[in-house]
Amino acid sequence: MMQIITSEFYGAFSEELSEMHRLRYRVFKERLRWEVQTSGEMEIDEFDALRPVYLIQRASDYRVQGCVRLLPSTGPTMLRDTFPVLLNGQPFEASPSVWESSRFALDIISEARSTQHGLTSATYELLAGMIEFGLSRQLTNIITVTDVRMERILRRAEWPLRRTGPPREFGNTQAVAGYLEISCDCLRRIRRAGNLQSPVLWELAMRPA
Repeated sequence: MMQIITSEFYGAFSEELSEMHRLRYRVFKERLRWEVQTSGEMEIDEFDALRPVYLIQRASDYRVQGCVRLLPSTGPTMLRDTFPVLLNGQPFEASPSVWESSRFALDIISEARSTQHGLTSATYELLAGMIEFGLSRQLTNIITVTDVRMERILRRAEWPLRRTGPPREFGNTQAVAGYLEISCDCLRRIRRAGNLQSPVLWELAMRPA
């Protein structure tokens, strides 16, 4: 199950957000060993202070097992303000129709894994949720800074990244940036690859057609 948490509902979903930050700590600090900012056993950085939109993916027992953070490109972004070298000398073009995704994370217990084309169903749900969110906001693209491992996952899910430049080494990570197209065709491909039969974001699913 997926849900959107926007800034006006942070208080109502404070426990879910705390669980999300703990998930990010487990994934980025403990598993991937990235150099990230932490507080206690939570991963939190300055972009979380910008009132982003969060997409939360829940397991069948309602445990938060996946998340992604979304911010408009017209404000501060990781690509422009933290990793501009990944633009490969090109200018950063902010637009209301382009948002940035970051902190895509999944922590799935092994017993609950089910795969389509080598990816878990939770992966497809989270990716589909990003596209559904983008379509609901009339976005054309999502930009992202990620690593080459995630780039391969996106390719297998049939949502390929359009790179802004070659990968660069940051610590123990080969980082890459690029654009992800937002379109009904992209959503159809993700749903087909992940065997998703209906919208994954419950807020959108409840809206009249």
